[in-house]
Amino acid sequence: MTSDIDRYRRAAKRLKKAHAAGEAEALARAAAVLPPDRLATLRHVDALHVIAREEGAESWPRLKLRIELHAATPEQRLRRLREALENGFHWAVREVLVAAPDLARADPGVAAALYDLPYWQAALAADPEAATREVEGAPPLCHLAFSRWVHGDGTGENMRALADLLLAHGADVNAGKPEPGGSGHMLSPLYGAIGHGNNMALGRWLLDHGADPNDGESLYHATELGHTEGLAMLLEAGATNEGTNALLRALDFEDIEPVRMLLDAGADPNEGVAAHPSGEPPMKASALHQAARRMRSGAVARLLIEAGASLTAPWDGRSPYATARVFGNAEVAQVIAEAGGETALSGPDAIIAEAAEGRVPTGRLVPEELSPETRTLLRGIIHLPGALPRVKALVAAGMEWDRSDDMGVPPVQIAGWEGLSEIMAFLLSLGPDLEHKNQYGGDLLGTTLHGAANAPDRAVRDHLGCVRLALEAGLPLYRGYLLFTGSEEIAGILADYAEAHPERVVDNL
Repeated sequence: MTSDIDRYRRAAKRLKKAHAAGEAEALARAAAVLPPDRLATLRHVDALHVIAREEGAESWPRLKLRIELHAATPEQRLRRLREALENGFHWAVREVLVAAPDLARADPGVAAALYDLPYWQAALAADPEAATREVEGAPPLCHLAFSRWVHGDGTGENMRALADLLLAHGADVNAGKPEPGGSGHMLSPLYGAIGHGNNMALGRWLLDHGADPNDGESLYHATELGHTEGLAMLLEAGATNEGTNALLRALDFEDIEPVRMLLDAGADPNEGVAAHPSGEPPMKASALHQAARRMRSGAVARLLIEAGASLTAPWDGRSPYATARVFGNAEVAQVIAEAGGETALSGPDAIIAEAAEGRVPTGRLVPEELSPETRTLLRGIIHLPGALPRVKALVAAGMEWDRSDDMGVPPVQIAGWEGLSEIMAFLLSLGPDLEHKNQYGGDLLGTTLHGAANAPDRAVRDHLGCVRLALEAGLPLYRGYLLFTGSEEIAGILADYAEAHPERVVDNL
C-alpha cells in the first residue's frame, strides 16, 4: 500500500515541478482537470488531485482510501462501512463497496442500513424472527433509522418498503440501541431518523406507526436541523417540552419560529434545565438567560417575556439583565431593562461586561473569587460572533483560559469543535495541556474531527484549519481518526500526515 501511495506522490511532485517549468504536457494535464483559478501556481494538493483523476478516482482522498481498502482486512473494511453509513460519509460508503461489494450483505444490519429490500425479503422468508434479532447491539429497524443513506444513494421508496416489511414481521418502532459510552441511555429509532439522520420521511413513518414522540431526545434534536419540519411533526404527535430542554436548545439558534412553536405548544420559559438521562451535566440557565447568553435578538427576548419569562430568576447568581451584559448582548439587555428588569451589576460582572464590549477591563478578575460557572465563561462565549477580541480581553483581565467545563472540555477543544481556527491558534499560543482528554474520551484532534462532522455551523467554519493546527501542535494521530471524517479534504490531510510522520500515528486511544 505504502509503495503505491509513494509512487503516486512522487508522480505529483514531478508534475508540480514540470508545471512550474512551463512544460507543455504538464500544463495540459493540469488544465484538463483543474479550474482556471487553480492553474497559475500548481499546489501540491492540486497535483495530487490531477494524479488521482488520471487514475480514475474522483479525488486524492478517494484514491488513497481505495488503496488502503484493498490492503485492509475484511473486518477493517466492514467497520469503515458501518461508520460511513451511520455518519453520512457517502463517498466512503461508495469506495468501500467498490473495493468489497460483498460487504453490502455482510450482515443484516448493513443490509438494513443500505435499504436492501431483496436481501430482507429473502431473509425473512427463511427466518421471520430476523426482524427483531439484534445485530451489533441494535435491532434491524435501528440500523435502518440511524443510516443516512437516504441522503446518499438510497431511495425513500426502498427505505419505507423495508420499514414496512420489518414492521410486518414484529419490529418494535420504539426499540432503541444503547448510547455509546456505557451510560445505559437508549436512543430510539425516532431519534435516529429525525435528530441524527435528518430523515423526515422515516420520522413521519415512525410516528404514524406508533413511535413515542416523548423519547427524551427527538424534540431536543429537532431544533438543530435548520428547518421546522421535524419539530412540527413531533409537536403534532404530542411531544412536550417538559424535561427535554428543547426550548433551551432552540435558543441556541437565531430562528425565532422554533421558539414560538414550542411556546405555543405549552413550553414553560421558567422551567429551568432537566438532567439528561445519559448523566451529562445540564446547562443551568432559564430561557431568558439562555437567550441572553446565546446572543439572541431582542425580538426573541420579547417573545419569552410575553410568554411569562421571569425578569428576576437567578442563574449563577445573576439576573437575566446581568447575564446579557456579561455576554455582551446589548439588545437583550435593553429589552429586559425596558420591561422593568433589575439593571445592577456586581464588581466582577462589571469587569466581564467591559471585556464583553471588546475592551481590556481596567479591573482585574480573581478566579478563586468567581463561581464555578463564571470560571468557565470562555467555554461559553467562544462560539459567539466576533468572540476573539472578547476572549483576549478576558484572558488579559485574568480569566482562566485552560479551565475545563463539567465534561472536561477546555476552551481550546471548544474552539476546535466549533471550527474557529483563529481562536484555537490564540489559545494554543498560551500553551494548553495537549495531553488532556475530555470525559467523552477525545483529545483536541478528536474533538475537532467530531465537530467537523457534527457542529451545526460546520459548513461555514474552518475545521480544516483547526485540524492542521492540531497536527502542527504535535497531537498524536490515532489510527481510528483516519476513518472518522466525512470530509475528503480532511481525510487527505490526515492520511498525508500519517505517511509523513509515522512516528506520530498511534494505534489506540
